Amino acid sequence: MWRKWDIHREWLVDAALAAAVIAFTVPTTLMGYSFAIWGGAPDVLEITVGAITAAAMLIRRRTPWPAIVASAACACVTGQLVPMSLAVYSMTAEHRVRRWQYVALVLTVVYFVVDYRNPYRDRSIYLNIVRAVTLIYLPAVVGTWVYAYRRLIRDLRTGVREREEIAAAEERRKIAREMHDTVTHAVTAMVLNAGMARDATESEEIRELTTAIENKGVQALSELRQLLTVLRSGDGDLAEGTEGITRLVGEARASGLRVDLQLDVPPGALPRQVSHACYRLVQEGLSNVRKHAPASRVQVTCEVSGDQVAVSVVDTPDDTAPAAETIKAAPSLGGGYGLAGIRERVSLAQGRFYSGPTADGGFVLAARLPLVRQGG
Repeated sequence: MWRKWDIHREWLVDAALAAAVIAFTVPTTLMGYSFAIWGGAPDVLEITVGAITAAAMLIRRRTPWPAIVASAACACVTGQLVPMSLAVYSMTAEHRVRRWQYVALVLTVVYFVVDYRNPYRDRSIYLNIVRAVTLIYLPAVVGTWVYAYRRLIRDLRTGVREREEIAAAEERRKIAREMHDTVTHAVTAMVLNAGMARDATESEEIRELTTAIENKGVQALSELRQLLTVLRSGDGDLAEGTEGITRLVGEARASGLRVDLQLDVPPGALPRQVSHACYRLVQEGLSNVRKHAPASRVQVTCEVSGDQVAVSVVDTPDDTAPAAETIKAAPSLGGGYGLAGIRERVSLAQGRFYSGPTADGGFVLAARLPLVRQGG
């Protein structure tokens, strides 16, 4: 809408300039006040040159040269100098003309000669020079300032649009991370418990597993509702922090995983973003163990050391575990966004992330995050 208004406004301005040129040339010709520097010129020629100069104003935004040449010719044929001021301003305000100073100098000389030959003005060389410089060279200089200002505004608008696009993309990634971590963890646990319930034979065991599925579904819905509430309100915390790690470990143990926990984080010691990243890393690590190595022993560590917090989930194969205790792996839901999301979280918190196999055939998911944001 605003772009259409800008186009209409530009056409109105150009039409007004064309009308001004006509007003300065045709009436003076009809009233006999016009003159040519070489003597009298036919009225038809003067009116024609004036009309061509006015028409050149309509295309001054596309190219400056028709207006420059026509206005100089108009000055020489009709003695009217205002069109040259309009043309030289358009030359620098609408275009980046190379060596515009020389073009302005030539038009200044034309202005001086026509002004000096004007029989209706005083022939003072000093005043003629002052008028030529003031009404030709000065508009050209002002036009360069206008051009630079417009370019600055365009660059600022472009920068604002780019920053808005970057912010929107980051917000989409943020929402995707939260949705992935919330839904994947809950669905993985529910699918695992559903598989165990299918293989169970005792009614009490089936009841416990179905209750676990129900509780996990309720928890997932609660987290999604909390996420949507935060997104609507624009403030608040997206999810739990390190205080939820104990619950994650408890749920993992209830599903059959053998998990040891070392949690040494004083209450309120971590920034919310860091605490949330630790929670999500442990959540993703335990989900991956359920999918790929459910018979392993798992060590979950989250502890503060100096001005950093170290968090890790390490699984180690345990070949000595009795076959009866080996739990069924949860099916992988695919996607591969979990580790990428954790890496982004750690990066946003200015931390260091690592994931990969261990020397004894296990897998480690670890990060070290600063407690105080470092200046960039």
